[in-house]
Amino acid sequence: MFNFFKKQKNNTIEIHSIATGEVIDLAQVPDAVFSQKIMGDGFAIKPENGDVFSPVTGEIINVFPTKHALGIKTDNGLEILIHLGVDTVELEGKGFESFVNVGDKVTPDTKLIHVDLDQLNEAGKNDSLMVIFTNKDAINSLDVTFAKASAGDVVATVTMK
Repeated sequence: MFNFFKKQKNNTIEIHSIATGEVIDLAQVPDAVFSQKIMGDGFAIKPENGDVFSPVTGEIINVFPTKHALGIKTDNGLEILIHLGVDTVELEGKGFESFVNVGDKVTPDTKLIHVDLDQLNEAGKNDSLMVIFTNKDAINSLDVTFAKASAGDVVATVTMK
């Protein structure tokens, strides 16, 4: 009878573009781990520059020592892996400059990492920037708009269970 007094849990999260570029389907990423969504669902961006921003408001839960990937968790439990390029772990951090540490609070205005796209290309690495939702069992739906976007634009929504 008094359920209308209970605070409604907001289960929909807006996901912002982590870079300026073309938002593409994970199926277009030339790596089976991503294209077959083995680590989780999401999308990728073909970047126009190397500035990478947070897709959400949350907390940094992991920064890989090679700076090619990091993890973010939102207050309502969405876990996101940002993976920069394909096979870029092999670069051992060369071409990546991180601006965040584990425990940092971030928003879509927070610059996370700068990627030297020229260095990736010279090393023969694909420069797709992946946004992967790793706790797929907690997700009810994902809606992505595949189009050109600027960093910070809302490009997807995730509805949690």
